[in-house]
Amino acid sequence: MPDSPTRRTLRLGVCGPVGTGKSSLIAMLCRELADRLSLGVITNDIYTDEDARFLRSAGVLDPARIRAVETGACPHTAIRDDITANLMAVEDLEADFAPLDLVLVESGGDNLTATFSPALVDTQIFLIDVAGGGDVARKGGPGITRADLLVVNKTDLGPYVGVDPAQMVSDAGSVRDGRPVIALSAHDPASIAELVAWVIGRLAAHRDGSLHPADPGPMAPHSHGPSHEGHGDHDHDHALAADHVH
Repeated sequence: MPDSPTRRTLRLGVCGPVGTGKSSLIAMLCRELADRLSLGVITNDIYTDEDARFLRSAGVLDPARIRAVETGACPHTAIRDDITANLMAVEDLEADFAPLDLVLVESGGDNLTATFSPALVDTQIFLIDVAGGGDVARKGGPGITRADLLVVNKTDLGPYVGVDPAQMVSDAGSVRDGRPVIALSAHDPASIAELVAWVIGRLAAHRDGSLHPADPGPMAPHSHGPSHEGHGDHDHDHALAADHVH
């Protein structure tokens, strides 16, 4: 049932490295929830709207409910450092289709350090997948250790890539201090139901006022590339510049 027009939409961020299945997870959630919730989607790519086109072609939502942000820069920049373009896209979508229950915001593919600003989303999922290697869960990083939910995706591929998904889940659980981990496969209805139940639970908490956005970052210091004449590598910690209250 659509939310009250006076109550703000739940904003759910979906983040993770390239190829982990972010767009497919969003498509899955749209298929499972579109008959009971009013949904919208914002995607992020650097120079294209490819993820938005994939979701539109999948027929999971009215295409007008799927908007693309072309970041023109490192993907983490538009979800954490300067969220203006994403925030405007979310607010426009909410205004055009009010009342919305849930807006899913997909990050562009980045590395294990990328997380959403809590000024942009209320809660966030971080994805890793078994094809990325069984050691990924042990490598840590803000997304793996502190996102509200960690999804170990494509568990059905484990036998084909020599990875034990159960061990990945165990490794992830050991660094997450009790935060939930879901082993997900598009071919496993039980895992899909677990994911959907988690999202519905976050929506219920948002509506009753018990969901408080937490910042999983800041990101670890990193470099954007080789030094240029007169400019060394610029390491920075991406701390949130200022509090932003909706």
